[in-house]
Amino acid sequence: MRGRLGRSFGWLWGAYAVSAYGTGVGFGAFPVLAVLVLDAGPGRVALLAAAGRAVGALLAVPLGPWVEFRRKRPVMVAADLVRCGALLSVPLAYGFGVLSFGQLLLVSVVTAAADIGFRAASGAYLKWLVPPDGLLLANSRFEATTWSATVLGPPLGGAAIGVLGPVTTVLADAVSYLLSALGLRAIGGGEPEPVREAKAPRTTELLAGWRHLLAEPALRPLFLNTLAVNGLLMATEPLLAVLLLGRLGYAPWEYGLAFAVPCLGGLLGARVARPLARRYGARRVLRVTGVLRVCWPVGLVCVGPGAAGLAVVMVVEFGLITCCGIFNPLLATRRLDLTPQHLVARTLAAWTVSTSAAIAALTAAWGLLATWTGPRAALGLAGLAMLATPVLLLPGRGRGRVRRDAVAAEG
Repeated sequence: MRGRLGRSFGWLWGAYAVSAYGTGVGFGAFPVLAVLVLDAGPGRVALLAAAGRAVGALLAVPLGPWVEFRRKRPVMVAADLVRCGALLSVPLAYGFGVLSFGQLLLVSVVTAAADIGFRAASGAYLKWLVPPDGLLLANSRFEATTWSATVLGPPLGGAAIGVLGPVTTVLADAVSYLLSALGLRAIGGGEPEPVREAKAPRTTELLAGWRHLLAEPALRPLFLNTLAVNGLLMATEPLLAVLLLGRLGYAPWEYGLAFAVPCLGGLLGARVARPLARRYGARRVLRVTGVLRVCWPVGLVCVGPGAAGLAVVMVVEFGLITCCGIFNPLLATRRLDLTPQHLVARTLAAWTVSTSAAIAALTAAWGLLATWTGPRAALGLAGLAMLATPVLLLPGRGRGRVRRDAVAAEG
């Protein structure tokens, strides 16, 4: 299986890579625009991050059933084109001098909803395209690509902002989605039309993904833990932007560098995920890295100005990202393995909608907290809260429906 996932997967991986690099270049673009162009404080920056995700998640709730019963590749192409168009409106508005906080909110909503639709379709498409014993390899490649894009993207984005202006990275991100859509179109092949065996009530179809996540004993603890950890991690992003770019006076390129260099840990984690899973078992590695990844963020409370502060951010992020680089592909593989093909799109949509809602709620809450306590204290409280999340990884009752022959990780 090593290295042989087929030409179609190669196109899929290429499309993923180009959009990942665009996202890397555009890392933190909206908080940067809000802080540097619109002079927004921590409350408004947090609102931008929270409202876009919350409303986008709400709009995306019906997408699960809609995506489930359609061919997945055209849905992915459409989602890429929607994200491209929405992002292109930002440099256009900036060029005409009419960019507003309201427009950034609207673009955040549209891209968040399209992102959920894309994720639901791409997971189902991957499970159809790749044999079960190749899923961990495929997910590890995606994970490595994500972190390599994050290593190179933010410094390039920070430099581009400094040289070419604050909307340059948004434009690059928009173009990357267009190139991704073209790559997906190039895959070709005859994806079968999904068959709906029986017409179910609308509510039943909408809730099917959540029912599966909460009823499957092996998925439920992973789902609940992911909601808490991702919500708390992302709640700190706008606070860090305000602290580093505003209070501590970091330049945009320093801000990008602080998050780019530690992403080498993600490459390392994605590289060793499969060997570790083969040697120790996927479930054990998931539990261990699930605990280890939340031990680092509390260290962000020690960030100060200058080179020493930059080093603190890098050390904390390196430890966190290395653990995530191992955890994420194993989680993605196990989630697909435990989900029947006819439920994949709805399950992934439910997972992503729930994660977006949790991120939105916690981002809003921590934005208010930061307005009251200051960003540094709010970061420390987020880190302390994260230390309690491993309790959610405690297994539920039952063994779950695990296919032990899939994911060589089980032995």
